Amino acid sequence: MASKEQRRENQNPLESLQDTLQQLRDVTNSTALNKASIILEASKYIEELKQKVEGLNSELGISESSTTQINELPMVTVKTLKRGFFINVILEKNCPGMLVSILEAFEELGLDVLDARVSCEDSFQLEAVGKESHKEDSVDEQMVQQAVLRAIKNTD
Repeated sequence: MASKEQRRENQNPLESLQDTLQQLRDVTNSTALNKASIILEASKYIEELKQKVEGLNSELGISESSTTQINELPMVTVKTLKRGFFINVILEKNCPGMLVSILEAFEELGLDVLDARVSCEDSFQLEAVGKESHKEDSVDEQMVQQAVLRAIKNTD
């Protein structure tokens, strides 16, 4: 039995085009029969989807300018694990000393880094698992998040 890819390779381009047009008809619930009508209805469908997205964004109070502003902000998420925290940091830009500053923040909180994965080429991304090294002062997710955000702000 031939795989889907092998059948496609053996198929002539017209049959492949017909398959693609049929997929477009299925996705858009189109009843059109000729190519131009199918593509026109697909185009209208895409415009309707764009309008729905814009409507939902306006309901949420999100404009295009605020969306780009949101993307520029650091994304710091912290999740509590059985014995520590999972910390995820994503920034569009990397600043010299960013990693060191964040690791120093962990140290100030009394978190030992058990495992980490870092990418600092163009953007900055850190995934780390940290465990409290001492139990005198309990640390929570919000404390970790705030410490990381301060460390990021200090390197700007």
